[in-house]
Amino acid sequence: MGTTKSECFTEEHNQIAILTKAIGHPARIAIIEHLIKVDSCICGDIVNELPLSQPTVSQHLKELKNAGLIKGTVEGNTICYCLNEEGFSKLKIFFDHINTYLEKNKNQCC
Repeated sequence: MGTTKSECFTEEHNQIAILTKAIGHPARIAIIEHLIKVDSCICGDIVNELPLSQPTVSQHLKELKNAGLIKGTVEGNTICYCLNEEGFSKLKIFFDHINTYLEKNKNQCC
């Protein structure tokens, strides 16, 4: 597989690509849904909710955090995770733009 040549695209294009790639795995969707359900969470709680090992869950949390979709704060020996509004705001703007286009152009596609 070739390189993406990310330098050929705008900063916004690259940010959206990073965000959408981060949510492109069912385990990460499940983690996001769990965080919504419980309002915040520690890693151990998430491991109990998913059929995945602790190292695998930690890797998915790392990907979500690196993309800017979740935040984590250290509390003793654990990390408390929550959703990062800024990352989801960027996704909302992107998908709202698509939705506006689709609403405006209903049934006018080739």
